[in-house]
Amino acid sequence: MADFSLNGKVIVVTGGTGILGKSFVQGIAQAGGIPCILGRNEAVANERASEIIAAGGKALALKADVTNENDLVNAKDEVLKHFGKIDGLVNAAGGNIPEAIVQPDADLFNLNMDGLRKVVELNLFGTVLPTQIFGAAIAQNSTGGSIVNISSMASQRAITRVLGYSLAKSAIDSYTKWFAMELGNRYKDLIRMNAIAPGFFLTELNRTLLTNSDGSYTERGNLVVTHTPFKRLGDADELIGALVWLLSDASKFVTGTVINVDGGFSIFSGV
Repeated sequence: MADFSLNGKVIVVTGGTGILGKSFVQGIAQAGGIPCILGRNEAVANERASEIIAAGGKALALKADVTNENDLVNAKDEVLKHFGKIDGLVNAAGGNIPEAIVQPDADLFNLNMDGLRKVVELNLFGTVLPTQIFGAAIAQNSTGGSIVNISSMASQRAITRVLGYSLAKSAIDSYTKWFAMELGNRYKDLIRMNAIAPGFFLTELNRTLLTNSDGSYTERGNLVVTHTPFKRLGDADELIGALVWLLSDASKFVTGTVINVDGGFSIFSGV
């Protein structure tokens, strides 16, 4: 269907150099879009852009830190210089950091406050700040556009160890609803904001938590799979359908929603 096409749409993907980001940029390109791959790893961004271009598509690599306003402004200017517009934004940068993890034997009343602040800064403000910069460009686009944030199961279920990450992703859910409401009231249907809440997918950040070196599940990995009705972890490419839908005109009356792509994890009580 034409409504699901991203043909010619210029879409910035923060965290485009990560594992989930790789599927996002490839999915956007396959749907006809032009992914602008933003991340701190310039070599990976260039490699992924080159692969898309070699396959006959268009793409742009952008080196930037999502918590650095100057980096983001420079990246926005680069996109506008190359393509003259921005149609969409995927806020995929984020993740956990070791200092924010609460170990089972940790003192609950002596938490690492600096670590908690850092993970909130990365995930929450690493979503808000790019929206401020790239969203302003989308607002100047006569056809508007779509913004997609990345939430998490950690915002919906209490998951051990990941307090800071849970706080940040819960805030992203709230931000998605609030900002979508304001966008609608001020711009009507010109700009939409939604979020995707992935279940458990293997990334660089959680691989050692969920799997052993031989590929078998750790105790935590087994607990995750046991509490997922599909009884497996997700594949990053399984997020592409929801992403393309939210970026495309097929979802043009959808805003302020959080779409779960989780194999049923969020609905299963374990009983």
